[in-house]
Amino acid sequence: MKFLLLTLISHTDDPVTGVRKSPAQRLRDVVDKAVLAEELGFDGFAVGERHEDPFISSSPPVVLSNIAARTSTISLFTGVTTLSLLDPVRAFEDYSTLDNLSDGRLELIIGKGNGAAQAELFHVTTDDQWDRNREGYELFRLLWESDRVMWTGRFRPSLVNAKALPRPLQSHLRIWHGSATSTESVELAARHGDPIFSANVTYPVEPYAELVAHYRQRWAHYGRPPEEALVGAGTAGFHVAPTSQEAQAAYRPIFEARLAAQRRMGLPVVFESLDDLVERSSAIVGSPGQVIDKVGRYHERLGHEVMHLSADVDGLPPGHQRRSLELFQSDVAPVLRERFPSRPLIAQSHAKEVVA
Repeated sequence: MKFLLLTLISHTDDPVTGVRKSPAQRLRDVVDKAVLAEELGFDGFAVGERHEDPFISSSPPVVLSNIAARTSTISLFTGVTTLSLLDPVRAFEDYSTLDNLSDGRLELIIGKGNGAAQAELFHVTTDDQWDRNREGYELFRLLWESDRVMWTGRFRPSLVNAKALPRPLQSHLRIWHGSATSTESVELAARHGDPIFSANVTYPVEPYAELVAHYRQRWAHYGRPPEEALVGAGTAGFHVAPTSQEAQAAYRPIFEARLAAQRRMGLPVVFESLDDLVERSSAIVGSPGQVIDKVGRYHERLGHEVMHLSADVDGLPPGHQRRSLELFQSDVAPVLRERFPSRPLIAQSHAKEVVA
């Protein structure tokens, strides 16, 4: 199994201290965390794309380019790139540039995105977001793999013998399709032979497992070997400590602050208590043994080879998150890597080619 740290770069008051960092400080923290992730041996670091409060992750390629300059081996993911909102030509230019600057360490996770800001800032609505995502993906892929492009679509001007620059370092980019509970994303992935990354954060495992099963069915429908289907999955929370009591004690203020925020904003509450979150959600909060067991139960349902963990401190006391990440890498990751073998990420494949 491979492990990513992921951030959506939320910009809020610390749920425990009430202190809010400046945008500059918050963005620097993200880059520093990616450097730490590489130092500790994580396989990848992912930056999401959001265009509304409470997030400041509107430009993943800029953040990832900064990370690329300070790292050398870790895979660089988006989580997700909202292609429904972007001009595919401009997105290609940004990510092809990043691919070159990072020595080919880029992997995209794409999605339609969500939120009211899409309609306000980009005039993209639920009526056309899926069509825009599909068209954006198909043109982006064509631009990546072709030096000259002839193309006509609905949502941007046609291209006639167009050449987009710079040409990418990777001739074929692996593009994951982010999925939550809708079949459109997994259908597009299966049709094009791409992997999926299940959000797996809001509800218990059942709807995510159903969608992954549907992806595997559609994969086979298109005549693809079942063993070649590739799945990643998220987690709803993360903190590892030597004992379950220590882990829950440190994580409880974070959970209670989030629960209060959900109720204040009128959002549906799925998990009413920390015990319920730990028992029924994908959150991995506990001792190393508990975390290993939890991931194993989810793997039985999802068959995932890649998993993301939160890169954010989320209100943990100073030093607690680093100790949690270190403990995960020393006591949890080696067991899961051996128990659930997985294919290499792009950057790891490149490294093997260089050594060979």
